[in-house]
Amino acid sequence: MTTPGTVAVRIGPNDVLRFVLELFALFSLGFWGYLAWPFPWPGVLFMVGAPLFAAVVWALFRSPKAVFPLDVVGRSLVEIFVMGAAVAVWFMIGYPVVGVIFGVVAAISGVIAGRAEIAAELTAQEAEPR
Repeated sequence: MTTPGTVAVRIGPNDVLRFVLELFALFSLGFWGYLAWPFPWPGVLFMVGAPLFAAVVWALFRSPKAVFPLDVVGRSLVEIFVMGAAVAVWFMIGYPVVGVIFGVVAAISGVIAGRAEIAAELTAQEAEPR
């Protein structure tokens, strides 16, 4: 039940999948930092810094409550860069099958979400009084 003045948020299966994909992308970047760089300092810095950088970029430009809201193309580019970096990480550390599977699932999920975002924006534009 919603109170007056609030909007009900609907979370679908693709939203849950996208959240899991985002977490896996952050894990992938941290795992790459752990494996690809010698310890202690370069490894620790990249293990913490790479996922932190990706999370900050996502929060600033891609999240639903982004500090710097972008249009559909900008949001898509940010998502492609973050998810693409995670795919590249799996290829770099020698697990191309994981990279391909992650990339395909992320691309399909991104297309589904992108189409829904575009449809929602068009609906909102049509509903605005002129």
